[in-house]
Amino acid sequence: MSDTVDDVELPYDEGASQQEKIEALQERLEVLEAQNEEMRDKLLDANAENNKYQQKLERLTHENKKLKQSPLFVATVQELTDEGVIIKQHGNNQEALTEVTDEMREDLEPDSRVAVNNSLSIVKSLDDETDVRARVMQVDQSPEVTYGDIGGIQDQIEEVRETVEMPLKNPGMFEDVGIDPPAGVLLHGPPGTGKTMLAKAVANQTDATFIKMAGSELVHKFIGEGAKLVRDLFELARQHEPAVIFIDEIDAIAAKRTESKTSGDAEVQRTMMQLLSEMDGFEDRGEIRIIAATNRFDMLDRAILRPGRFDRLIEVPKPDETGREQIFKIHTRSMNVADDVDFAKLADMAEHASGADVKAVCTEAGMFAIREDRTEVRMEDFVNAYEKIQQEDEDDDVSRTFA
Repeated sequence: MSDTVDDVELPYDEGASQQEKIEALQERLEVLEAQNEEMRDKLLDANAENNKYQQKLERLTHENKKLKQSPLFVATVQELTDEGVIIKQHGNNQEALTEVTDEMREDLEPDSRVAVNNSLSIVKSLDDETDVRARVMQVDQSPEVTYGDIGGIQDQIEEVRETVEMPLKNPGMFEDVGIDPPAGVLLHGPPGTGKTMLAKAVANQTDATFIKMAGSELVHKFIGEGAKLVRDLFELARQHEPAVIFIDEIDAIAAKRTESKTSGDAEVQRTMMQLLSEMDGFEDRGEIRIIAATNRFDMLDRAILRPGRFDRLIEVPKPDETGREQIFKIHTRSMNVADDVDFAKLADMAEHASGADVKAVCTEAGMFAIREDRTEVRMEDFVNAYEKIQQEDEDDDVSRTFA
């Protein structure tokens, strides 16, 4: 029961003067106002805390409701028949015939993506989005590699620029001459000769959308997944024309076809068939250029090498002596090199070395200088670095022989 006015203790004595009574009441009023302000702040804090817990309660209630619902699975429409719709569930590739309403049937067509429940009944239609794996292969930031960072393959650089860069920058030139620009370029040669760096330089020099992938990324466990990813990659390129697609290690999906009946080999061949279709099918490819690279040119299927798919087959060999000297200069541009370093002698010494080998020698030479607490890299450091790398290569060859 709340106190009444008569029950409240007065802040002054009965015998106090009028002035003393007023001052005492004012002090009491100030105290009460301060207490009231404090309680108001506590009330606001309590309301904010209550709202926070209320939102948390609503979120948990919504999640609980979702968990109680039957799970939905993604499927693809295979065919529309008079009896219903044939769908294939993703993941386990289970096919089923299901009925749909006339209204939903109007929105469906072959290859449409739908959500199905446990009984494989279509619940709703899904947007036709490209695979997220395809979207992450799009390069948003251009690589820092330029043509000036690549040495020893000037002729190959010019051929790639003619095939890929020129049709994107000057398409009218080909129209004036009356020819179609080359469809694609295949770079082949030993490891470490600059094939991937060349593709990076193209991405740096053009404003086109650059999409990179490795052939091994297109090999999947489930039937049809690799082919679907190839379709999505080219669809992504069509949405962002002009575009350049770079396929590294293309031999992983474009090896010569064999009589093997295993499911793995069959799936790889299905993926290759889809790639061939996208490269040279009925539909116009548009402003899409393709660069591919491989270390195993001898393994590639003849179908992918014919004109119309790869119009330029460019061999990227190991650099000659002049090329090795140029590569040494490129990789030592930012190094503190002593005056006694002779790049011509280094190029002559590093016979049969690839561009990657030369870069490794430069890095190891810098490490020799660091071990001796020097900031200047001398000729002897490069010689010791080359001998060390040569010895490591010989040890690797011996270990592989006796493995």
